[in-house]
Amino acid sequence: MRRILLLLLALTCAASPAIAQTMPEDVAEVSLLPGWRTERGTHMAALRIDLAPGWKTYWRSPGDAGIPPVFRWTGTRNVSTAAVHWPVPKVFDQAGMRSIGYGGSVIIPIELGLRDARDAARLAGEIEIGVCHDICIPYSTTVAAALPAGGSADPRIAAALGDQPATARASGAGPLACRIDPISDGIALTAQLDIPRLGPDETVVAELPGTDLWISPAETRRDGTTLTTRVEIVPPDGGPVALDRGALRLTVIGGGRAVDIRGCG
Repeated sequence: MRRILLLLLALTCAASPAIAQTMPEDVAEVSLLPGWRTERGTHMAALRIDLAPGWKTYWRSPGDAGIPPVFRWTGTRNVSTAAVHWPVPKVFDQAGMRSIGYGGSVIIPIELGLRDARDAARLAGEIEIGVCHDICIPYSTTVAAALPAGGSADPRIAAALGDQPATARASGAGPLACRIDPISDGIALTAQLDIPRLGPDETVVAELPGTDLWISPAETRRDGTTLTTRVEIVPPDGGPVALDRGALRLTVIGGGRAVDIRGCG
């Protein structure tokens, strides 16, 4: 029943044309910062999103009823890969629902692999994001930028790179241990690790990148430095769940910081 409610709410957030027409024209401005070539031979650019006062947009995992961002890089030249480096997000609670994202302005670094690091490049494509105030609505636009074969580090992008979640090792977290139990329509995964408390309010997000498995909001509890979180994982077709423990990604958010934990035993 809970999954049906969340699905209906998410569909409500996907605004009808009538709702979309009431959206202020200046609710969001999206652009590319061209950036610079790194010592590794990649190109560090960034997506900049400026939101109108009171509006927010979403992180890669948007929460209970958010709209996940989609980047389609269809107009590239001399670009082979695009890796997004998400800054630490904020957790928003509204009407009993939790969403994860950013308010105001956010710069999202994008590190590009190049076919020829000596040559100029181009990044262009379509951006689809969700924006929310009293309602949540989809917002799409196109962006493009020439990427010169050189340039100096942009302090705005450098600051966003410095605002990344810490690794498990850097945060002092111990190894992540997982237990899997069957439920009627999937599995329940209970994960436990030792990690210093990030703040009075902590949120845990579980992800399985590259799958279409539904993952419930995490239920968490603390016992000193021991953090325990439980999620339900359900396949879309009701079939068996093939869980790759190494692919599990757990993010702990709190106190303006975050810790990114990969894989569990």
